[in-house]
Amino acid sequence: MNLLAKILVTIGSSASIGFGILHFFVPKAWKWYSYIDINATELVVAVRTINVFFSLSLVLFGIVNLLLIYGDKSNRYSIIVVLSATCILWITRVVFQVIYPQGSISPVLQYGMLSAFIIVSLCYIVSLLIMVSQKSVV
Repeated sequence: MNLLAKILVTIGSSASIGFGILHFFVPKAWKWYSYIDINATELVVAVRTINVFFSLSLVLFGIVNLLLIYGDKSNRYSIIVVLSATCILWITRVVFQVIYPQGSISPVLQYGMLSAFIIVSLCYIVSLLIMVSQKSVV
């Protein structure tokens, strides 16, 4: 596998794993549940479940990408499939940050998040383009 693609996937995956781990602690750090009516127990459960699912997904996608690019049993097709899915997820995150920006209480936070999401997306997109452009060995 191309060295640049490995480096970019490593950076993107490290960021994905980092964002995933961070998001396990976001609800408590930002006191999310204090904004929800105490009687809305189903809403609390739903927010908690979605956050854990999201956080775990980021961690797992990061790990799977790393395992595929460094694994000696990986093939080009599997790497392209997982990178494509990861690109779609991160591009979606960029689009949401542009349309419905988070961190709008501080322009530094808002645009810092946008920059981070764009960088992670580009790491995966460039890696995907490198993989797609490589000739398949039969």
